This record gives sequence, C-alpha cells and structure tokens, in this order.
Amino acid sequence: MSSIRVLPQLLVSQIAAGEVVERPASVLKELLENAVDAGAQAITVVLEAGGIKRVQVEDDGAGIARDELPLALARHATSKIASLDDLEGVATLGFRGEALASIASVSRLSITSRTREAPHGAAISAEGAQVGEAQPAARAQGTTVAVSDLYFNTPARRKFLRTEATEYGHCDEMFRRIALAHADTAFMLKHNGRVSHVLRNQSAAERASALLGDAFFANSVEIEAHTGPLRLFGQAGTPQAAGERADGQYFFVNGRYVRDRLLSHAVREAYSELLHGERQPAYVLFLEIDPRGVDVNVHPAKTEVRFRDSRGMHQFVFHALKRALSPSAAEAPVSYATVSQQGPAIQAALAMHEPVMEYRTAPVALPTSEKAPPLGYALAQLHGVYILAQNEAGLVLVDMHAAHERILMEKMKLGLDAGAIERQSLLVPAVFRAEALEVATAEENSAALERLGLELTVAGPNELAVRAAPALLAGGDVAALARSLLAELREFGAAQVLAARQNELLATMACHAAVRANRILSLHEMNALLREMEETERSGSCNHGRPTWYQLSMADLDKLFLRGR
Repeated sequence: MSSIRVLPQLLVSQIAAGEVVERPASVLKELLENAVDAGAQAITVVLEAGGIKRVQVEDDGAGIARDELPLALARHATSKIASLDDLEGVATLGFRGEALASIASVSRLSITSRTREAPHGAAISAEGAQVGEAQPAARAQGTTVAVSDLYFNTPARRKFLRTEATEYGHCDEMFRRIALAHADTAFMLKHNGRVSHVLRNQSAAERASALLGDAFFANSVEIEAHTGPLRLFGQAGTPQAAGERADGQYFFVNGRYVRDRLLSHAVREAYSELLHGERQPAYVLFLEIDPRGVDVNVHPAKTEVRFRDSRGMHQFVFHALKRALSPSAAEAPVSYATVSQQGPAIQAALAMHEPVMEYRTAPVALPTSEKAPPLGYALAQLHGVYILAQNEAGLVLVDMHAAHERILMEKMKLGLDAGAIERQSLLVPAVFRAEALEVATAEENSAALERLGLELTVAGPNELAVRAAPALLAGGDVAALARSLLAELREFGAAQVLAARQNELLATMACHAAVRANRILSLHEMNALLREMEETERSGSCNHGRPTWYQLSMADLDKLFLRGR
C-alpha cells in the first residue's frame, strides 16, 4: 500500500473543480454570482463556442483592489464571510472562496478590475498552476473575468463536454436563472458575436415576461403572501400554462435559485387539484426568509438548502399557492381567462351523451341598476357545447361540460372530507355484467364504495347491481361509473384510491355526471350554471386542467372588427 502524502495544491484545486465546475454553465454561474454580489447594476456576458472556448463576464460593481487580485485566485479566500456567525447568516450568493481557484486550475483565466478609489485598473492571469503577477491595466470601475479553453489541461474531463449547441443551451438557462432573480440589474448576453438577450432594469414581473414570454405572463396569477419574516411572491402559471416538461419551474430562496424537494413537494400539492397525470406547472416564485432560518452550505453548487423549520416552510408555501390558485369565477381576475391572439383556440364540439342533471331556477327580474354578476347573464348556447354570456367587460364563453365537471368534483370533495358522499337509492337498480374479478373487488371494497356513495350487490353469477349512487350523479350512467371505480380499486387498492388518487377518482366520477355536449339548456339553466361557477373554487379550469371559460372584452371585439381605425 502506498504511503499517505499531502496532495499538490493544483491537484486539490482540480478535485474541487470536479464539484464546482461541471461544464461552462457552472463557470458562468460562479462569475455571475460574483458580479451580483459586487453590487453590479449592469452585467454583460460574452460566450464563444457555447462557453467551451470562452466565458467572459463584465460588470460595473465595486471592483477588486490590485493587492487583493492574487487572493482572489487563492483557495478559501473571500470577502463575504469571516466567522461561523457570518456563515450561519450569509446573505450573499457566493461565500465559499473556492470557485475562482477551482476554475483557474482547469482553464486559462484572467481578471481585470478597478475600484472607485484606484487611479487605474489592474489585471492578473492564471493558467493551471501558474499564477502571474498583478499588472496595471486600463478599465473603468468594475471587473472583467475571462475564462478560456476550459479543461485544456484535463483532457479526460474535456471529452465529457457536449456539442456547442448543448453547452450554450445550459449557459442560456443559467443566465435566465440569475437574471430572473435580479430584475433590478441590467443584463446582456452575447454568443459568438451575436446578441441573444438585452434586459434593462425592470420589475420582477416584467423580467419574467421578458425571459419566459408574454404567454406565460398572460396565463399566470400573481402570488403575494406574508407571515412573520416570510414572504412568497412571484407568478404561478394557471393550468393553461402547464406543459409536459418541468423546464418552466423557477424557485428562488433569498435570490438564490434552488432545487429543493420540500419546496417542490409543496408546489406539487398546491397544484394537485388543478393538474392531473404528467402535466407540469410553470412558475417563477421568490421566497424571502431570514438568512439564519435556512442553511445554504449544503453542497458546493449551492442549489440545495435546508430549512430550520421545514414543516412550517412547507405549509406556508403550500397554503399561499393554493389560495392564489383556487379562485372561483367570481374572484378570478379577467386576465385569468382572457383570449389573446396567441391563446389556445376554442375547443371543438365534444361528442357526448345525454345529460344527467338539469339546472333550474325561478326567473328573477333584476333591477336595471343592479350590477351584473362576474360571469354576467346567458345570451345563448352555441352548438350545444358553449354558453355565450354578457358581462360588464364584454362577452364570456363557457365550456358547459368542463365547468359542470369542476362544480361536481368540488361538491363531492366536500362530501368526502365530511366523511362520505351523500348518496341516493335507485328506484330501479342498475344491473350490469361483471367479470369474476370485478365481483370479488366489489365485495372486498364495499366499505370504500359506500364512502364514495355507491352501494353494489351481487345480482347473479356474473352480474352486479348498483342500488345506490352519489346523489349528484344518480341520474347518469351509474353502471359505467361503477365499472370505473372498480377498475381504480382493483389497480391501486382502497387506501391509495381514497388518499393519493382521490382527486383523479373524483375527476372520473364528475366526468360521468357532468352535463353533456349537444344538450340544449334553457336560459334559466345556463344562468344557474354561471352562478355556481362564481361560487366554486378552482372553477377557472376543469378537472383535467382545461380552461372552463374565456373573456372577450369589448376592446378585443373592437379589434376583431377593426373598429376605431
């Protein structure tokens, strides 16, 4: 066995670089964080060959004094903390004092900087283990750090770098994260001589719109919640902004982009009643907390954090998001369901069956001076699918099946939370053929079925009879509903169905009972549906995440007809 020895300093730095410098985007992250910590008001990023050939960051921050330039390239040398007390309350993005040393060990690096008090700038360069002397240089206040030929002295690591396009994609994403978190700083990104992004000093909402697109901003709700020292703010996408991938999710803690399981779980739970299946929400959220309440010194990459009160943090984020994402149609802002030229097209007619429930209400003559309700009053029905209504803003379009689905699901959820869904005995039991496995499932899960409002009995060797059904669904195809529930119970088990899959189950039940397309409703029935939408939480989207209504303002209609031109 070889004897124990102290490793050379260069090798120590290269080992550390394996954790800190994974690819050009990692270099960009460290340089951008240093620029932000220096108080820069304007930052310019220059990339060549996706960052493989060159990553350069220029800022107008505080700068580095000439005699401190060699220290900037020394391991564990930093201006940001000096004691354990500082570390426990660190508020800067960087603090470990090892990033520049690690980067310099696997690249050709140069720093040019000038402080406000200095008569001129100074520069220093490093190539692997070789660190040069500080030299005079021309520069205005601020710092320029240029990193060239990443991994030139570690060919084994260089082989793992991807194509220029792939590495640029990672750099662009890193740029977005830092720029989103620091909207009060101007940013510019250039790649291979071409300008990719120019961002002025702006509000957080304007920055999110500039980087993520107007479509995200139009399909999002503002988040603003406070409790004690905690604050959560930003934009949370509505179901219409959801996608198949999780690439539109940005969470920042004290200005630092993080990937935290606790926070991700809180967000998923808040969206659980709006999105089902594999749909991924989009959001840009900022959490502000006393720095002493969170530990950011978990991993060198600093994307993982630990909270002192993890349960309290989870509940705060979950409830803040759930409240903002659960408005009734009466509370939802018009922008929650505004049609834009880039918005989704109106759904085609749905091929549905006969309805199971009618809306009836006594006609009421309202005074002409009374303010119209948020969704207004029904005018007509379009192709048996959509309700057209007039409100103070203009024209409202409602997908009656989608809206009724949400109303039924929320009512059944309240019943299930109270202990059991209200059920109604059927005058004539609905008998249907069943396989032996379905019969066994019905007998083994009778208690769970009763809690869901269904009473099933064996009617014959291969038959089951539905003798009672949920009161809200009793007029529908209860046999099809029973088959769906038995399939869920057989696949997932009663405990899973009533817990983790409760929302999916109730969505299935509501879909069986919701008023179907091609069903002609009276004006009274249509108005009754609109009033229930105004009283129901999350009525802006159906149980599958599709929108239930859209608003066409008078201005939108004027544009369609070129009025005022």
